[in-house]
Amino acid sequence: MSKGLPTRSENYSEWYNELVKKADLAENSAVRGCMIIKPYGYSIWEKMQRALDDMFKETGHQNAYFPLFIPKSFLSKEASHVEGFAKECAVITHYRLKNDPDGNGVIVDPEAKLEEELIVRPTSETVIWSSFKNWVQSYRNLPLLINQWANVVRWEMRTRIFLRTSEFLWQEGHTAHATKKEAEEETAQMLEIYAKFAEEWMALPVVKGRKTANERFAGADDTLCIEAMMQDGKALQAGTSHFLGQNFAKAFDVKFQDKSGALEYVWGTSWGVSTRLMGALIMAHSDDLGLVLPPKLAPIQIVIVPIFKGDEQLEKIAEKVAPIVKSLKAKGVSVKFDDDDQARPGWKFAEYELKGVPLRVAIGMRDLENNTVEIARRDTLTKETVELDGIEAYLIETLDKIQENIYKKALDFRTENTKEVNSWDEFLVKIEEGGFLMAHWDGTSETEDKIKDLTKATIRCIPLDSEMEEGKCVLTGNPSKQRVVFARSY
Repeated sequence: MSKGLPTRSENYSEWYNELVKKADLAENSAVRGCMIIKPYGYSIWEKMQRALDDMFKETGHQNAYFPLFIPKSFLSKEASHVEGFAKECAVITHYRLKNDPDGNGVIVDPEAKLEEELIVRPTSETVIWSSFKNWVQSYRNLPLLINQWANVVRWEMRTRIFLRTSEFLWQEGHTAHATKKEAEEETAQMLEIYAKFAEEWMALPVVKGRKTANERFAGADDTLCIEAMMQDGKALQAGTSHFLGQNFAKAFDVKFQDKSGALEYVWGTSWGVSTRLMGALIMAHSDDLGLVLPPKLAPIQIVIVPIFKGDEQLEKIAEKVAPIVKSLKAKGVSVKFDDDDQARPGWKFAEYELKGVPLRVAIGMRDLENNTVEIARRDTLTKETVELDGIEAYLIETLDKIQENIYKKALDFRTENTKEVNSWDEFLVKIEEGGFLMAHWDGTSETEDKIKDLTKATIRCIPLDSEMEEGKCVLTGNPSKQRVVFARSY
């Protein structure tokens, strides 16, 4: 174990909480339920942002920014939307403080009451659609493809860093289209982008699916999602894409003149991922020694640790290493030469292991004589001695292998922990073991609610690629035409 980190088998929840802190990713703030993302953690989020932002822009989306504050009247315009978020809203009622005449510090000035209360943004559909009304007049203004990177506030009672906090960071895409077909294609396209990012950047295998009516986004006609499995067998929703139909267009009177001159309501979508992905990254790959980061998202992809005594030895090692570092950086690799003489190599090894640096290179005076280095892989915890000649290409190739191996390990774990169940007795046993249960469901909200009440398992999604298969609902025995994914979740 590293730095007193609990093991996953002892206490998975405590292991996660301690790892977030000890790896310098984030910490709790003075405001209950809110987090401070520290530089190392934020640099991972920045890499996520860059990759996703490039994908969004490649598909024609543009970034914009909308207010943090939403008039309360906006939220009430779409009935199911306000119902879905009402319990999580933070409300601003006053705009000024004053000194308490009784000497008890500062108090809210009762005379500074807002004419209309403001909601601190839990999501931005309403404020964005009120703007879309001004931006759309004709079919020539469509499609509108907008994304914003922002913070949102959802007043959570039970919080955990990255997974569920009262304030978090995310991106939220909002689009308007001339036809239903275009909006549905947009919804599907963005789900594919999220799945591609999860699998190719996060090394996280996901199930692409459709949410049930119970789990659908408030105000949407349809919600698509990607679901991932964590190492404790629980599911984590890693991204959602919503087909909004014309619900918000009608609520905010967003119409356009089509080619024939007729006025029509536009069709909408919204889609988003958040800093919850940081939690997924930690829980899907890391081990009892610390983080295991896929190279594409690691702030430091390669660390080079010199082993030396005195300035003269360090100077010789640094001279040998400098062109290697320069060459790697020129190839887009994030590399650090740790020449700090205040910490021993053993301490550095443990620290970089804890922080999930994919590759560690150790080089001492004997290595210089032999023209070799020792390379340690974080994913397999294996070491090997390698010739210095051509080392740059070898290191880059190894980073690619690590990325692939981390994905394969997570995929194998999911496969081993995905089971078909055909009876209620079997369901009750298997759900305690964790993982994804593929079971028949009769399609009713009543049955879905009952299974959740009895087992705390929810339908994570109806897989988009699942085959039609006649069967009987695992609880009621009523007819079913396909299996769905049940799991306990974060």
